[in-house]
Amino acid sequence: VFFPQVSPADREHFRRYLERSGVVDSLTTLFVSLYEQQEKPAQALEYPSRFERLGAMTLTAPHTQALQQEANDLRQRCECLEEENKDLKAKLQQYEPDAPEDDEPEAPEDGAAAN
Repeated sequence: VFFPQVSPADREHFRRYLERSGVVDSLTTLFVSLYEQQEKPAQALEYPSRFERLGAMTLTAPHTQALQQEANDLRQRCECLEEENKDLKAKLQQYEPDAPEDDEPEAPEDGAAAN
């Protein structure tokens, strides 16, 4: 395997990139999971393929909790808006005259009987 010569500054820049993007955390989670397996797989290199994608492991507990809280807040807001919508429809119904039904003939406006 050939590894090109890389300056220490480039190496450090790449290391920071891997940390910022969550790659280090994802790989650490993967390795810890492998370590904690009671029965180790015969082919350790096949173990990462069990995970659909490593990116799914980057959600830490605080991120997950924040997303769950946001989802709960949005559900509550939706319920409030639905209730408000229902109330506004009821108020609007008070001001709208009842529409005549299609099968009833309309009465003449001047009160005279139609011939």
